[in-house]
Amino acid sequence: MFGMPGPMEMLIIGAIALLLFGKRLPEVARSLGSSMNEFKKGLRNDQDGFNGAS
Repeated sequence: MFGMPGPMEMLIIGAIALLLFGKRLPEVARSLGSSMNEFKKGLRNDQDGFNGAS
């Protein structure tokens, strides 16, 4: 029922993001990317600590 958005939905989402963020869009994307990297690093550290405790 609710799967991955198709090309038309992605185009609409991109247009809305462009209208909302305008010139700040690259800055927002960079910030989101670095946040995701930090989150993944934290998950890896937690898994390493959990695996090392066994």
